[in-house]
Amino acid sequence: MRRFVLDIETQTWLGFPGLVTYTHGHAESVLRSHRARTAADSAAYLLPELRPGQRLLDVGCGPGTITLDLARAVAPGEVVGVDASDAVLAEARLLADAAGDVPGLSFRAADAMALPFPDASFDVVHAHQVLQHLPDPVRALREMRRVVRPGGLVAVRDVDYATMTWAPASEGLAEWRELYREVANADGGEPDAGRYLAGWALQAGFASEDLTSSASAWAYAGAEATWWAQVWADRATRSDFAQHARDHGLADDVLLEEISEGWLDWGAQPDAWFGMLHGELLARVPG
Repeated sequence: MRRFVLDIETQTWLGFPGLVTYTHGHAESVLRSHRARTAADSAAYLLPELRPGQRLLDVGCGPGTITLDLARAVAPGEVVGVDASDAVLAEARLLADAAGDVPGLSFRAADAMALPFPDASFDVVHAHQVLQHLPDPVRALREMRRVVRPGGLVAVRDVDYATMTWAPASEGLAEWRELYREVANADGGEPDAGRYLAGWALQAGFASEDLTSSASAWAYAGAEATWWAQVWADRATRSDFAQHARDHGLADDVLLEEISEGWLDWGAQPDAWFGMLHGELLARVPG
């Protein structure tokens, strides 16, 4: 497989207005996996802290599956989901309408780096797989801290791409991870964000005694490994990640097709297994 050289100075990307590039984008190949997420598998570290009647902000809510679960956990409280994509917000609203049991749930477009809410207006701010895509995660954490009431929580969870591992060995997956990290860095993000959450929170003004760090993993085997392989085989050629790889000069269609085929070959193995570690952080605002 071939490698490509990046001239970062020539590349500019937008995601959240003027500030952020979302490396994955919102192609169907991406939303297929986002729709499978639940609070149980993505926010279990936060759920014991939630109480009925709380007001919660979900930053980077995507299609709203985690947000819906969080709204049920704090009902009859209020939950606001925010994202940069109008299209994915429309999908989240449809999901909430179909559920019919969460009248306190709403969605709106917002910039994670400049949240359009008054100081101290939420009991909890949650962000799942968001900080890794931001050019200034410390600034985002300061914003989250600003809108949390005294005694409230900022809860963040991000993957650490360097921890991803799999069996059996696959040249295609190794090439994919190397390329993904290069694309994410070129987009201004930090693909290993999970390990930096506590450090970023300290820089954002939280005290060490107010931080609770943890970690949890996702793992795929059997039919789930096959599904995960198909998701990434599609993302490798039909997603913003693929387009950014091309536009940054990091890959061409031939390389992306090779990576896609590598995913499918790996996922067809009966012993296919994939694991990834996520850093988690509960940061309490002094009351």
